[in-house]
Amino acid sequence: MSRKEKHHERHANLTLFGKDLVRRCAAHCELCQQSGVPLNIFEVPPVPSEPDYEHCLMICETCQTQVERPKRLDANHWRCLGTTMWSEVTAAKVTAMVILNHLAKKEAWAQELLEQAYLSEEEEAWIAQWTLV
Repeated sequence: MSRKEKHHERHANLTLFGKDLVRRCAAHCELCQQSGVPLNIFEVPPVPSEPDYEHCLMICETCQTQVERPKRLDANHWRCLGTTMWSEVTAAKVTAMVILNHLAKKEAWAQELLEQAYLSEEEEAWIAQWTLV
């Protein structure tokens, strides 16, 4: 199977999660809570070999662009992570913590949020596998 065919197959498999993801997120970005905007399925790294619902989030274009290009993070946009870091959706919580770890290098408020966080061993292990570069 060619790389392009694999990509299309993976995308088709992710699309199967669409309705369940939309129900879970109630049509809000699972990171910044923005509503009324198009949402995309985002696979939280490390991406498993087979699509996994638990590794997927519905996020807005703004969040996706910034997560994929962390050198362009707008720190003010991410102040919403003070709420997201307590999410019951593990993928959202992990993503919030990874972004906060990145922001904490320059932003005191992000460091303060990290100090308040409670993480399970599983969440800590997942976070350790993903660094924004």
